Amino acid sequence: MAHTTAAPGDTGIGRRTVRKVSLRIMPIIGLLYVFNYMDRANISYAQLGMEDELAVTTAVFGTASAIFFLAYVVFEVPSNMIMKRVGARLWLARIAISWGIVTALTGLVQDVTQLYAARILLGIAEAGLFPGLLLYLTLWFRTQERGRAIAGLALAQPIAMILGSLTGGLILDHVHWLDLSSWRWVFVLQGAPAILIGVVVLFLLPDVPAKARWLTREESAWLDGEIAKEYTPGGSHGPLDELKVVRDRKVLYLAVANFFAACGLYGFTFFLPKIVEQMDPSYSATNIGFLGAIPFLVGAVGMVLVARNSDRTGERRWHVIALMLIAAAGLFGTIQFRHEPALALACLSLVGIGVLGYMAPYWAMAARVLSREHTAVGLAAINSIAALGGFFGPYVIGQNATADDVSVGLYFPIACLVICAVMLAFLRVPRDEPRRAAPAKAAPAAEPAGN
Repeated sequence: MAHTTAAPGDTGIGRRTVRKVSLRIMPIIGLLYVFNYMDRANISYAQLGMEDELAVTTAVFGTASAIFFLAYVVFEVPSNMIMKRVGARLWLARIAISWGIVTALTGLVQDVTQLYAARILLGIAEAGLFPGLLLYLTLWFRTQERGRAIAGLALAQPIAMILGSLTGGLILDHVHWLDLSSWRWVFVLQGAPAILIGVVVLFLLPDVPAKARWLTREESAWLDGEIAKEYTPGGSHGPLDELKVVRDRKVLYLAVANFFAACGLYGFTFFLPKIVEQMDPSYSATNIGFLGAIPFLVGAVGMVLVARNSDRTGERRWHVIALMLIAAAGLFGTIQFRHEPALALACLSLVGIGVLGYMAPYWAMAARVLSREHTAVGLAAINSIAALGGFFGPYVIGQNATADDVSVGLYFPIACLVICAVMLAFLRVPRDEPRRAAPAKAAPAAEPAGN
């Protein structure tokens, strides 16, 4: 995962504390999210093998991919509220172990109905992980480091898809153990590691800085104090008060904008193997896996560069807008060049940059508008509504695509990405303090009201 550095001009304790947190926290939560995203999306490669055995049509696949998000959305907010009360270590471990078990058992389904049931159970098991991790980062990183920290977390998505693409194709072509179909082993072999990661989280992940044995008392006090300065004052701390944030207009606006972004992200993620397959029907599963990894590799590089620039400038909103338009242009180009592999892969790489790169500046922007008391429910509420995009994106593409041409359904996510960009163009949020090359020697000029 990406290393997060302290802001230039920090005292020695600041640099030392941020470095310790980055080295101890980011590898664990990054690994957790890598396998989470892989297990959520591994159906995209498994379906290349299950089409005939389970009679999985393009429409059925779109529904199976999408139905996961219905249960996921329902349990997002309650999950974050529970995590806030029982602690991150216990709750994140529970999530990882339960989703690993469900993923591995998905390899035993015998028909489409059982496949749907397994996807619903997976949504229940995974619910709350991403907003829970975002909440966790707000306890450990200040605003000026948070964009890179979120990018380090979000970088797990392209890493997961790269690993999932490479291993998924290889498993389909080469693993036929115990007389089980190779697509079943995709679920089993990619799901089992999550159980082990859950055990690691249970023993190694501290809930808050004060419980980190690798921080001194002075370091944990410094970190808590620095983070506390950045939040607007809150009111009471009861569950009903926390839920009031769901009615906040700016929270709802951000959530709806992210819903449209998610339609593009998940439509791209789940249907990428099918798009690559249709570029040249002679491709083997291994070929599809290796070529399908390219857009995510490019997107990962773009994500890191975007996060660095966003943190350096303190600007979030226009970064997201530009990336939405880049992704939309990439999808449109994919449709136009769908039978020319080199050009189509170049366009898919643009999509990867757009739909992956936007996440770090977007979530840094979202966390900025919430009070500390409302962060848990606010982030979960935004992600819950946005996760509906994970349902509509794959579902609409699946319903409009044909067995011979998936690209027909791509006009829907294109429209969604453009709508997200237009919505954010009218949003005003506080601008973050930019990272500076050296300590300021004079009082800084006043920041503009919005970015």
